[in-house]
Amino acid sequence: MKVIRTSTIPLSLNVLLKGQLKFLNGFFEIVGISSEGELLDEVKQREGIQTISINMERGISPVKDLISLFRLYRILKSEKPTIVHSITPKAGLLTMLAGRMAGIPIRIHTFTGLIFPTKKGFIQKVLINMDRLLCSAATNIYPEGQGVKKDLVNYKITSKPLKVIANGNVNGIDLDYFSPQKISEAQKEALKKELNIAPSDFVFVFVGRLVGDKGINELVEAFSQICKNADRSKSVKLILIGPLEEELDPLRPETLEEIKSNPDILDLGFQKDVRPYFAISDALVFPSYREGFPNVVMQAGAMELPSIVSDINGCNEIIIEGENGMIVPARNSGNLKSAMNKILSDTDLYHTLKMNSRPMIQSRYEQSVIWNELLKEYQTLLKENNIDV
Repeated sequence: MKVIRTSTIPLSLNVLLKGQLKFLNGFFEIVGISSEGELLDEVKQREGIQTISINMERGISPVKDLISLFRLYRILKSEKPTIVHSITPKAGLLTMLAGRMAGIPIRIHTFTGLIFPTKKGFIQKVLINMDRLLCSAATNIYPEGQGVKKDLVNYKITSKPLKVIANGNVNGIDLDYFSPQKISEAQKEALKKELNIAPSDFVFVFVGRLVGDKGINELVEAFSQICKNADRSKSVKLILIGPLEEELDPLRPETLEEIKSNPDILDLGFQKDVRPYFAISDALVFPSYREGFPNVVMQAGAMELPSIVSDINGCNEIIIEGENGMIVPARNSGNLKSAMNKILSDTDLYHTLKMNSRPMIQSRYEQSVIWNELLKEYQTLLKENNIDV
C-alpha cells in the first residue's frame, strides 16, 4: 500500500521526518515528494524510499502554484497512493487540492506551525483563506501541538476534528543521537579552543534561520546590552547556528552590524551536526515569534540545556517555567535580557533547570512513541475507510 509524504522544500523531509520515513517504509511503500535538490537525494538514500521532485514556491505565486498543482495531480493519478500526508503550508495546500482532484481516499495534513497569527490586514486574510481551503480539501487534520490546535479553532479554520498525535511534535526526538555522551571532552575542548571560548565563559546558543521572525533582532539587542554591562557576573558568548536568509524576512541593518562587529557573537552559519555546539553551550535562547513545535528546543533539552523561549505555540508546551527553562514574551528584548541575566546570575536556578532538561524531554517526546502512534493512526484511518491493510 502506497503512502506519499510531501513538503514544500526537501529540507523539511530531510530534517523534520528523519528516520520516520524509513520506519514507515517497513509497513507501507513510502514515496517522498518535494522540490528538487541534493537534500531530496539524501532523503532517498538515507530513508530507502522513492522520491519525486516537484518544485513548489514557499511564497504566494499564483502561476507557479497552478503549474505545481497540475504536476502534483498528474503524479498522484499515476502513483495511486491510498494516503497522501503533507507538512508545511504550501505543500499542504497543493497536496490536499491535488489529492481531492485525484480521488485519493485519505488526505492528511499536519500543521507544523501557523503563519497567519503573526500577520495583519490583507495578508492575514489571504493566509487564513488558504488554510481554510487546505482543510476543506483534506480528510484529516493534525495540529502538531495544543497551541496550534487552539489557533485553528479560534480562527475558525476548520470544523473538522483536530487531533494531536501523542504529546505533540511531528517526529519526536532521537535520545540516543541527541545525548551529551556522544560528544567527548576532547571534542569539546578542541571546539572551544577553535572558537576562542574560555572555560569561564557562559555560552548562549541559538539554532535556526537568522531571520526577523525567529527573534534574532531582539536576541542580538539583548545580548549586546548584557555585554556592555560591566557588573555582569560572568563573561558571555553567543553562538548563532543557522543560515542567514536575506530575502523573505531580513534582519535589521543594526542587527547585522552588531553580529559582524561584536567579538563575543560567533556567527557560524549552517552546521549539519549541531550537537557539538550544544555540548559547549550552557543555555539555548530561542525567542521566535511563531512555531508549531520546535525541534531545536527538544534537541537542546535532550543535550541537557535549559532554554529561554518566547511564549508561543510549542515552546510553551516543551518548556515549563522554572522547571526546564524560562518563558518570556515574544518581540521583547527587555524581558529577554532579564531572563538571560537571571540564568547567568542565579546559579541554583540554572542547575535546577539543567538537571530537569533531559528527563523532561525523555518522558514526553521519545521518538519511537510518536512513530508508533502515527503508524497506529494510519491503520485506524484505513480501517475506518474499509481499506484492507
